[in-house]
Amino acid sequence: LLHRRLEEDDMYQVLPDDASQGLGEELQRYWDKEVRMAAKELRMPKLTKAIVKCYGKPYAVLGIFSFTVVIQPVFLGKLIQYFEKYDPDNMDALYEAFGYAAGISLSTVALTVLQIHYYYHVLRTGMKIRVAMCHMIYNKALCLSSAAMGRTTTGQIVNLLSNDVNRFDEVTTNLHYLWIAPLQAVVVISLLWYEIGPSCLAGVAVLLFLMPLQTMFGKLFGSLRSKTAVLTDSRIRTMNEVVSGIRIIKMYAWEKPFSALVNEVRREEISKIMSSSYLRGLNMVSFFAASKIIVFITFAVYVLLGNTISASRVFVAVSLYGVIKITVTLFFPQAIEKVFETIISIRRIKNFLLLDEIERPNIRFTLEEKKDASVEIKDLICYWDKVNILIKSISQRTCLPSHLPQSSLLSAILGELPHDKGVLRVKGQLTYASQQPWVFPGTIRSNILFGKELHPQKYEKVLRACALKRLLPDGDLTLIGDRGATLSGGQKARVNLARAVYQDADIYLLDDPLSAVDAEVGRHLFEQCICGILKNKPRILVTHQLQYLQAANQILVLKEGHVVARGTYSELQHSGVDFTSLLKRDEEEEPQTNNNHSVVKHAFSQNSISSHTSSMHSVKDGAEQLPELVQTVAEESRSEGNIGASLYFKYLNAGASILVMLGTVLLSLIAEVAYVLQDWWLAYWAGEQEKLNINSTMIVQNGLNITQELDLRFYMGIYAGLTLASVIFGFARSLLMFNVLVKAAQSLHNRMFNSILRTPVRFFDINPIGRILNRFSKDIGQLDSMLPNTFVDFSQSILQNIGVVVVAAAVMPWILIPVVPLLIIFLFLRRYFLQTSRDVKRLESTTQSPVFSHLSSSLQGLWTIRAFRAEERFQNTFDTYQDLHTESWFLFLVTSRWFALRLDGICAAFVTVTAFGCLFLRDENAKTAGAVGLVLSYAVTLLGNFQWTIRQSAEMENMMTSVERVVEYSELESEAPWETQKRPPPEWPSQGLITFDWVNFSYSSDGPVVLKDIKAMFRPKEKVGIVGRTGAGKSSLASALFRLAEPEGRIYIDGVLTSEIGLHDLRQKMSIIPQDPVLFTGTMRKNLDPFHQHTDEDLWNALQEVQLKSVVEELPNKMETVLAESGSNFSVGQRQLVCLARAILRKNRILIIDEATANVDPRTDELIQKTIRDKFRECTVLTIAHRLNTIIDSDRILVLGAGMIQEFDEPYVLLQNQESALYRTVQQMGKAEAASLLESAKQVMDVKCNCFPKGGVIFKCTYSNIVPPVFYIFQIY
Repeated sequence: LLHRRLEEDDMYQVLPDDASQGLGEELQRYWDKEVRMAAKELRMPKLTKAIVKCYGKPYAVLGIFSFTVVIQPVFLGKLIQYFEKYDPDNMDALYEAFGYAAGISLSTVALTVLQIHYYYHVLRTGMKIRVAMCHMIYNKALCLSSAAMGRTTTGQIVNLLSNDVNRFDEVTTNLHYLWIAPLQAVVVISLLWYEIGPSCLAGVAVLLFLMPLQTMFGKLFGSLRSKTAVLTDSRIRTMNEVVSGIRIIKMYAWEKPFSALVNEVRREEISKIMSSSYLRGLNMVSFFAASKIIVFITFAVYVLLGNTISASRVFVAVSLYGVIKITVTLFFPQAIEKVFETIISIRRIKNFLLLDEIERPNIRFTLEEKKDASVEIKDLICYWDKVNILIKSISQRTCLPSHLPQSSLLSAILGELPHDKGVLRVKGQLTYASQQPWVFPGTIRSNILFGKELHPQKYEKVLRACALKRLLPDGDLTLIGDRGATLSGGQKARVNLARAVYQDADIYLLDDPLSAVDAEVGRHLFEQCICGILKNKPRILVTHQLQYLQAANQILVLKEGHVVARGTYSELQHSGVDFTSLLKRDEEEEPQTNNNHSVVKHAFSQNSISSHTSSMHSVKDGAEQLPELVQTVAEESRSEGNIGASLYFKYLNAGASILVMLGTVLLSLIAEVAYVLQDWWLAYWAGEQEKLNINSTMIVQNGLNITQELDLRFYMGIYAGLTLASVIFGFARSLLMFNVLVKAAQSLHNRMFNSILRTPVRFFDINPIGRILNRFSKDIGQLDSMLPNTFVDFSQSILQNIGVVVVAAAVMPWILIPVVPLLIIFLFLRRYFLQTSRDVKRLESTTQSPVFSHLSSSLQGLWTIRAFRAEERFQNTFDTYQDLHTESWFLFLVTSRWFALRLDGICAAFVTVTAFGCLFLRDENAKTAGAVGLVLSYAVTLLGNFQWTIRQSAEMENMMTSVERVVEYSELESEAPWETQKRPPPEWPSQGLITFDWVNFSYSSDGPVVLKDIKAMFRPKEKVGIVGRTGAGKSSLASALFRLAEPEGRIYIDGVLTSEIGLHDLRQKMSIIPQDPVLFTGTMRKNLDPFHQHTDEDLWNALQEVQLKSVVEELPNKMETVLAESGSNFSVGQRQLVCLARAILRKNRILIIDEATANVDPRTDELIQKTIRDKFRECTVLTIAHRLNTIIDSDRILVLGAGMIQEFDEPYVLLQNQESALYRTVQQMGKAEAASLLESAKQVMDVKCNCFPKGGVIFKCTYSNIVPPVFYIFQIY
């Protein structure tokens, strides 16, 4: 294993006792019981109670292991007494001394064995609680009601899973010290009383003063932790939105306001973390300083009471204080700190677990009921947060041609929308295809099968019906990334539909599945899938593509939550209600309406067969182009080998200059010298006293014989000075180091965030969101709190160890004989351990990313998962990811215990050698008891400290993998600069002339070329439609224009070469209305105008233009209302209108519309068209569209195929040429549609010719009567 990198396959399978599912279900049972009990007793349920009941008993037993052996200092004292009363001839005393030396050795070995078991079991218990809690959090996330989803965010849930649950790992290690520390203190005080009498009470008083002080620190930690957690939630939520909406942020050139937003939250978060770190620093110094102050006060009182100090008394007291120093002044305050932090985390988790759940009866249907599947709704009133939607009595097979209420109706049928009154009965199993296609990371096959078995014939049939045959280079085994980043919108829609179709359900709910695909594929899906493979099943289809309505058994028209028309196509026609006009504003002139309906009906029946063949043919043709846009998901990178010194330098240099670093080192050395000199001075003082006692020097003064005594004021003065120096320098060192390390965390976070903002878009397409969020949550969490703590602890411990060895060697040079080989063995073991543990730690980091990705993906597809009743399967997948993470975590735990056992074993050997060595060399140099005492007490100190230091150095190096991962993301490839020295004129572009000059475009240097030899000119104020099959390169044209990747060739806008100017200068001068509208958390004002460039009046006017003014005025704080995550409290149509308002505010000469109205209802569609006609009359508009009727009235149409321009001319001219691609595409849509489109193109041509004989252009506002209402989706003037 030393010669190659560890992989996931090398890990052992998780132990059955540690499996996520078992642990989670066990704790869930206790929690459910607690919730029921609390409801009976009318109180709030307590999560702590459930945890204690589940894990309390086995954990309580472990406390026995941690009760440190207090007997060791007693043996030490007896051994030193032997040297004080040294008599070479007294063999009995020598044998007794050997017994004491053996006692020291055995107690050390016992301590080693006990502590290994203690740490293994408590850490494993912490792991179990954490894993069980993660299982419960994810399980809860799958059950959240829609109202509850509004009260939490993805960021908060990710933070619960990444940071809050980690408190259980930390608290279980220290919790037992809350009772062990006071108990040990009592035992030690009684032994000290026996040794030095009442003087020990002075030291105890200091201890008693420290304990409440540290308890207060612990409470402060808790309050700071809760404030930090809220800010961390906010930062991760914002990061989640930034990563999800990065394309839009880049196209709008909004990186700077988002950077400011994240930096502001981060600044507040860091100020809280800095306060916690200073408290931690004080706590840590109190551990080092407390022992010094306690020993100083104890012996100051002892001497002032008239006692003379002796080596045995000094070092027994020092050793006894040493025993409780660790438990009382380090572990006890740490336990308090962790308990308070854990209480906050438990409260946050409990609040999440108590959120409302969706109520869904688990009904099993009989075969008879399945045969007679139906949906019955009667007088139904539902509400989303008190907004009523009234739906009256419908049943059977229905086609819904409207937008907002129909999704709510499907939600009600699915059980997602709670109903207030009325009847809603569903007979049969439901399946659902969502309006916004949802795919999860995995293969296309796994997305379609969705847990069902593969039946090859049925599967092939579904692939064909959903136009997915020969879709991608690796077929259906192509991996798709997070959020389906590697698929186009149309491909996602078809995979989404295929998933629903493959399920063997009784009722199919299809929420607008045809909007994201082009007309040919749409017809193919309708005929082969919806009316083909599903023809014998009840289907409720939501659509605003009216050409399909006559195939419905029943049509239900909803308007503002009410049923306004219902019946078959012919019933609605004969009723005299022109139901198609209900979908949009009443038209002034509708002479063609009735005629159109009959034409469409005729066309639909006449051409269904020919259309089927043509669409099959075209789908196969198109398949050749599809692979071009598919990218593969990159495997997460993992570094190999040692953590180099350069990484430590980068880390420290991020927080301080070289001068400050040198100052910190100097301060640390001074603190350590003062620390060691204090002990040495005490030993020297005891030695001088001993010499006086042995020689009993008498001097004659004024005729009186007086026993010579030491000058107490001199010795006490120096002792007090050294104590004060060690405390002051210790505090200064600790606070300065924490300051440097927290600043380093802040600096590295900012660098990583800026690097993420500046990296090209492709990075986000090939890296799942969970992988990026893992860096910003888990790794930054380590840098913020765990790493500074370990780093400071390690640096103080290593200096202490050097000091100990130097002093011991100065007193007894022979001690270096065992120290040197010991050090070599230590370093060899450390190197051997780190080669494995570093890899295990890196694996532990990378195996956590899928957990976050799976959570993020599940939250996006929650409705689909619940509609398919796939919660259990997704829970099992989550448990599998958790188990994989547990495998690496457990491996890290056992390798650490392996290492600790060997370290403690070697230290025990060193103590044994020293203890017996002192006895074997008893005659040499006439040893003083003080020297022996110092060496022995230091050897025992070294036992704990040395192995702790090595362990902390290993822990620090393992934690440095987080720094390594953060640094890796802060050195990503950067896109072109935002601003360059060459700035375009302020009024540029004044015309809006766009020229593509032999442009080739690829999303990455090694990726396929998606645009080939594009040469075209878009004239000023021209309206151009861009059409082509999925994968033809339509959206890539916009990407090339915005330089989302650098194109080859030249693109000019008003004569300025775009590749020579900064990206922000370019992107801010163009507007885009994207296919997927993106809103961000923040105020409505910030969503419209993040740079504060516009007045309130401008903003209200823009909202008025898009008819959102009344909606925003109804919000609680109007423009200052903070929107829900991703703007989820707005409908898709409203979000699209906000994007349009942004475009209006920017007043740019160039507007790109990328399939902007694919997912909106006809009324919103028409509003968008009308606004574009009015507001962008003077602009160059490029419209990318699947549907030809959308762009048939453009000035010119650009047809793309396989990334190349097939033709570019006026629509009427192209339709006159029977060889043209546009003509062929139009003919494939059926005779009626072809005739209608030709007529529209002709009328546009006539209008132009009549109004501008010299070739000018007119844009007319009353075009809605040209395109027949039945085909009316949206149109460009």
